[in-house]
Amino acid sequence: GVVEACLLHMLKRRAAGFLRTDKVAALFTKVGKTYVVAGEVCKKVQELQQQAESRKNQPNGQEPLKRQGSTTSKTPVLTPQAIKHIWVRTALIEKVLDKIVQYIVDNCSKYYEKEALLADPVCGPILASLLVGPCALEYTKLKTADHYWTDPSADELVQRHRIHGVHGRQDSPSKRPALGIRKRHSSGSTSEDRFAASAREYVESLHQNSRTHLLYGKNNVLVQPKDDLEAIPGYLSLHQSADSLTLKWTPNQLMNGTLGDSE
Repeated sequence: GVVEACLLHMLKRRAAGFLRTDKVAALFTKVGKTYVVAGEVCKKVQELQQQAESRKNQPNGQEPLKRQGSTTSKTPVLTPQAIKHIWVRTALIEKVLDKIVQYIVDNCSKYYEKEALLADPVCGPILASLLVGPCALEYTKLKTADHYWTDPSADELVQRHRIHGVHGRQDSPSKRPALGIRKRHSSGSTSEDRFAASAREYVESLHQNSRTHLLYGKNNVLVQPKDDLEAIPGYLSLHQSADSLTLKWTPNQLMNGTLGDSE
């Protein structure tokens, strides 16, 4: 929605189309005539719209039969929100939104007034560069209508940070510790149960939710508890709630649920 607002800011009338109600669609269509990448997005959006339309016109009873009979073609179910922003959303998932915006910025005089955001020599390129990050992600798990508070897991956030910080320490392990807690079956004592529960609760607290946000996560941060002990690698995270910031660090062994004999 924010990207669409930027794209629509002071868009020329002839660029948007006089009779077009969907100005974003008109802009993408016009850009697609001269830019191959945008043209491919236009074809993809048209296919998705046709699939959504055919799904809407199909009786409820026939859909499961069709799905059982077809193993190769699975049409995605588009929510009203996804259809509303289908142009920007499709370009984002196809990882070309930044390229399309950059092309529009480079040719802004064709589409925008002089005072437009994308025509600005500073703001236009900044918007295009800000979209490089989101376009580098794999959107394999998208929000559904019944999971409004389901945000990316800590595991995914750490992976994103590792992609961003690829020039980090050379001695870091190539494979990050799993963010899971193994169940203990050997002992049923309440102390170990409490320990496992608290460890699990901490790992779950690394997830973003409606109350706290994980602002920063970094794996293999070394901490030295005492002068005579060697540094211990662990997971450092910064969390924001409504009224405070919290800094947490947990040893990698605890993250793995395998403390062993360590104190």
